[in-house]
Parts: sequence; C-alpha cells; structure tokens
Amino acid sequence: MDTSIIKRVLVTEKGTKLAAENRYFLEVAREATKPQIRKAVEAQFGVHVLAVRTANMKGGLRTIRGTRMQKVDPTWKRAIVTVKAGERIETV
Repeated sequence: MDTSIIKRVLVTEKGTKLAAENRYFLEVAREATKPQIRKAVEAQFGVHVLAVRTANMKGGLRTIRGTRMQKVDPTWKRAIVTVKAGERIETV
C-alpha cells in the first residue's frame, strides 16, 4: 500500500463541524483517485469508508507590498471522506 497518498488530516472549523457527521477533510496526493484514497484511509486509520469526495484546490498569488507576485501557494487536492457511523479518524 502506498502511504504517500494521504498527506495529512486537515483540522479546520468546517472540518470540525463535519466530524460530528462522520466526515473528515484530508489533504491527499494530486494524482490520487477515489478508490486509492478509500483503500489508503481504510488501511491507515482502520475505518470503513462509505464515500469519498474530492476537490482540486487552486493555488494562489500572494500580494507582497501591494504587488502581485508569482504563484507561491501550490495547487493541492482535498478529499472529504465519510466513514461508517460510530467510527472515527483520530486527528493528532
């Protein structure tokens, strides 16, 4: 199993609210597919995945001293994973 698919569990306000509904935000590799994400989550966290939704998050330009600079925030991929009721993904 390729362990480089899941980069980290995202801890945000929205993610914390969704955790009550058994949904978790994960930062994943850009080339990862939904079946690969499902298998990686089930293997790494020991939960049963019901659904995987993904979104490519566009990187942005930074403004430094009023000037738009080159793209410094890279593009990344987010996955919203729904797990079986009663199971949890532990965030560190």
